[in-house]
Amino acid sequence: MKTIVKSIFPAPLLSVALLLLWLLLNRSVSAGQILLGLILGLLIPVLLRGLRPLPVRVSHPLTIIKLALRVVWDTSVSNFNVLRFLLFPRMRRHPAAFVSIPLDLRDPNGLAVLAMIVCITPGTAWAEISRDRSVLLIHALEVESAQQVVDHIKQCYERPLMEIFE
Repeated sequence: MKTIVKSIFPAPLLSVALLLLWLLLNRSVSAGQILLGLILGLLIPVLLRGLRPLPVRVSHPLTIIKLALRVVWDTSVSNFNVLRFLLFPRMRRHPAAFVSIPLDLRDPNGLAVLAMIVCITPGTAWAEISRDRSVLLIHALEVESAQQVVDHIKQCYERPLMEIFE
C-alpha cells in the first residue's frame, strides 16, 4: 500500500508547494485554478521522479573532513599552477591532455561529488563520466604523466568517496 501511495504521490511537500505557487501566481482560488493546480502538483513530481537524487547514506564523517581539506589544498596548488601558466606561458612544464580514469566508485551521489571536485579544481578544463559509470575522462592543462593523474584522483578522491558513500 505504501509503495502505491509513493508512486502516485512521490513528493507530497513538493506537490503542496506547487499547488500554492500556482494559486499565488494566478491570484485566484477558483475551482478551475485549484483543480489545475492539483493536477500540476501531482503530475510534475511523477514526471520528474527520475531527476530526484537518491537518498544518501553517509558513513565516516572524519573522512569527509579529510577529503574537504585535501580538496582545498589541491585547489590552492592548482590555482598557483594556473596563475604561473597564465603569467609565464613559456614556463609551461607539460602539455595539456585528456586522461581516462577507470572508476571503482559506483554510487551515483559519490560519482556526482567526484565530478564536482574534479571540475572545481583549476587546471581541469572538462570532465565526463561514461554512461556505464566506469570511466572518468578529464582534460587537464598540464599533464606530466597520465598515470600520475589517475593515481592522484583514485587515491585522493575516489578512495575516500568510496569510504563515505559505499
